[in-house]
Amino acid sequence: MASDTALGFIRSAARGAKFPAAIVIAGPSAFLRERVFDAARRTFKREGMNYRSFLVGGGDTIERVIAELREADLFAGRRIVACRVLRSHRERDSGEDEEGGAERGTTAGGEAALAEAIGSAGIPGAFILLYERDTAPAKVRRAAESQGMLVNCARPYENQLSQYAEVLAAEGGVKLARGAAEALAARFGDLPAIASALARAAIHQEPGATLDVAALTDPAAARVPAVFELAESISRGDAAEALAILGRAIAFGRDPVELLAVEMIPVMRRMMLAAAVLEKRGGPAQISTVLGFSPTSPLLTRAADGARRYGLARLKAASRRACELDAGFKSGLFQAREEALGAMLLELMVGAGQATASRARR
Repeated sequence: MASDTALGFIRSAARGAKFPAAIVIAGPSAFLRERVFDAARRTFKREGMNYRSFLVGGGDTIERVIAELREADLFAGRRIVACRVLRSHRERDSGEDEEGGAERGTTAGGEAALAEAIGSAGIPGAFILLYERDTAPAKVRRAAESQGMLVNCARPYENQLSQYAEVLAAEGGVKLARGAAEALAARFGDLPAIASALARAAIHQEPGATLDVAALTDPAAARVPAVFELAESISRGDAAEALAILGRAIAFGRDPVELLAVEMIPVMRRMMLAAAVLEKRGGPAQISTVLGFSPTSPLLTRAADGARRYGLARLKAASRRACELDAGFKSGLFQAREEALGAMLLELMVGAGQATASRARR
């Protein structure tokens, strides 16, 4: 039926729009993928559907998802089937080993079955399919554009941040006064930080209230930890502050899975990319090109500072560990999630100052 951007989809969901039964989500922005997924899930749950989730690559298979879509259920005639395909699923199945051809054939067969399910009219309620990748497979993408909806979650340009601020405010049940969206975009510079600032300010407001710049910078709201503060403390190498912010954020209801996927992994990735550039004796201009940020962006400055502090080897190890935790959280392998995140931060941050000094002496 159609394809849409994350901005358009979230805006439509906030207005109570109706969506096709099949929605496919993909794109390079993990934050937007999760926001679109949540918006779709809330929209369908308002229609009274039961909810069933699958994690392909984390214990579930595409075959189980297809069976769920095809089988009737006496107790849940209309239900939401939400399927998340981990990035590791396709990477593992496309491995270049002796059985690579058979594995790739299995993967292609699963994608064809998903495309067929999307193209059929027999979905029992709603089907939300999220790929933790930049793009969905071609067959699935064509089926979604033809019979469902494909949502592309691209990273926003800087001049789109104020539009996202308005949409995220509407999604949270509040409005922004004139100039507030622009002030948010200028101050925070990325979507997770903007969303966090809006959530903190909305705690102290009635539904439907209009937030001005003063409300968004109210010291009372600042007591609720913002996600961007965690990223800044990681970049600065302040382990005690990072652990304190992490604990307060979870205590105020932030989901450890969200904290890891949309904030901690991205900041580690930015620092790792910056460290790779510095390793080759590149400068701010080269880092700006690699990260896609303005040379004056505070995100670029924090990434470069963190890269110099930790070094490429330490950041590679931390990024690998963060991705393992992300997969483990989503597959239910870890129960003590706050402790796991704290241990990961300590592995990255403790001793970073000594490592920096050692590199400087060399």
